[in-house]
Amino acid sequence: MKRWTIWILTIVMAIALLGLLAMQIVYMEKMVDMRNSQFSEIVMRSLYSVSTMLEQNETKYFLDKDLAEAEQTYSGNFDFNSINDATIDTTLNTDATANVRPANLKTLKDLNDSYQHKQEILKGQYLYQKSLLNEVILTILNHSSDRPIQERADSATVSNYLRSELEFNGLTLPFEFAIVSRSSGVVYKTSGYSPMSQQDVYSQVLFPNDPKSKQYSLNATFPNKSDYIFSSVKFLVPSLMFTFLLLAVFLYTISVAFKQKKLSEIKNDFINNMTHEFKTPISSISIAAQMLNDDSVRKSPEMLKHVSGVINDETKRLRFQVEKVLQLSLFDRKNATMRLEEEDANANIYSVINTFKLKVEKYGGHINANLDAEDPIINVDRMHFTNVIFNLLDNAVKYRREDVPPELTVTTVNPDDDHIQITVQDNGIGMKREDLKKIFEKFYRVSTGNLHDVKGFGLGLAYVHKMIDLFGGSIRAESEINKGSKFIITLPLYK
Repeated sequence: MKRWTIWILTIVMAIALLGLLAMQIVYMEKMVDMRNSQFSEIVMRSLYSVSTMLEQNETKYFLDKDLAEAEQTYSGNFDFNSINDATIDTTLNTDATANVRPANLKTLKDLNDSYQHKQEILKGQYLYQKSLLNEVILTILNHSSDRPIQERADSATVSNYLRSELEFNGLTLPFEFAIVSRSSGVVYKTSGYSPMSQQDVYSQVLFPNDPKSKQYSLNATFPNKSDYIFSSVKFLVPSLMFTFLLLAVFLYTISVAFKQKKLSEIKNDFINNMTHEFKTPISSISIAAQMLNDDSVRKSPEMLKHVSGVINDETKRLRFQVEKVLQLSLFDRKNATMRLEEEDANANIYSVINTFKLKVEKYGGHINANLDAEDPIINVDRMHFTNVIFNLLDNAVKYRREDVPPELTVTTVNPDDDHIQITVQDNGIGMKREDLKKIFEKFYRVSTGNLHDVKGFGLGLAYVHKMIDLFGGSIRAESEINKGSKFIITLPLYK
C-alpha cells in the first residue's frame, strides 16, 4: 500500500472517529443541561408551593385569632339554627292561594314573615363575615411582618412541607435549607447547609407582601445534585469508553502500518545493499578463480601469490559482512555470549588507530590520538570493543568530504572518578538534526546525496550502540552539515 493511501485512510478515519466522539460529547452536554433545567424547575416549583402554604397558614392563623375574639364579643347575638329551612316554601302558587280558605290565610302570612326575617338574618351574617374578612386582611397587611419568622415559618413545618412537595414532584434527594433575612443574613439553617457557591442555592421569597426590609427567603441546597444530574447520562459512559478504545486501536493500527511500511522499505534497501556488498567480493573471487585456470598465472609464483591474496582478502571481507549481520541478530535474540575482561582502553584504541592509519593516509589525511585518560581500565569484551572503535573510524572515512582530506581525532579523558569518556571526531559531511535521532537504528543509513561509493547495511552504528549498552555505558552524537561529526562514548571504569 502506498504511503499517500495510508494517509488518506488515516485522515478519513480520524475525522469519522473524532466526529462521532464530538457528537457523543455534545449529546451528553445537552442531556446534562436538560436534566439540570428539569431539576431546577422541580425545586423552584416546590419552593413556591412551600411559600404559598406558609402564607395560607398565616391567613388561617389570623382568621382563627379574629374568630376567637369575635366569639367572645358577640356570643349569643345570633342564633341561625332556630329556623327550619324545610318549613319555608318560597314558591307561592297564585292559583292555590286563591283556593285557600280564610282560616288558612293567617298561617300563610306567618310563613311569609318568617321568610323575610331569615333573609334579614342572612344579610346580617354576610355583612358580618365581610367585615371579619376585611379586618383579617388589614391585620395581615399591617401586623403579619411583626411576627417572628420562627413562628411564621417553623423549621419542622418548612422541612415537612418541602419534603412532601419534592416527593410529590418526583424528587427524593436529601436536601438542606436555611431561612435567610434580607437585612441580617441567615436566621436559622440545617446542620448540613453549606453551599459551595451561589449556583448551588435555590431561593424563594417568603411572604412577598412584607416590606422589603423585612423580607425573608427560603434557600435550599442538594448535596447529591451532581449524582442525580449525571444519573441520566451514565449509559453514555460505556459508549464514550468504547469510542476512546476504538480511537486508540485505530492510532495503534496506523502506527503499525507506517512501521510496516518503513520496515518494508528498509528491507528492500537492505537487500539491495547486501546484494551489492556480496556481489563485489564474489565477483573478485570469481575473477581470481578464472585467472588460476590460466597456465601463465600458475607458472608465475608472484602472480599466483597475488591472486591467492586477492581471494583471501575478498573471502575475509565477505565473511566479515556475514558475521556482522549474524552478530546483531544474535544480540537481538540475547543468545550471544560475551567475555568481559579487564582492558586498557588507551592501549586498545591505540592498536586500532595504528591499523587504521594506512586507510586514512590513503586519502591524504591523518589521525590525531590524544589518549589522556589517567585511569583507562574498563570491563569489556576486547573483540567487540575493538570493533566499536573500528566502526566509528570506518564511518568517519566513508562519510568524508571529497574536497578536504579526512582529519580524525580520538581522545580519552576521565570526566570523573568512575568513568572514561572516548571521543571520535571527524571533519566529514556531517548530518542533519533529524538524522541524529535515527542513526543508531538498525538498517538506517544517512542520505549522502551524490556520494555513491558509501557501502554498508546500515548496521554499523546499531552494532556500536548495542555493544556500548551491554558494556553499561552510553553513546551520543553531535554533528553539523559540512563541519563533521563527533561521537562521545561514556563507559564505567573497572572497579
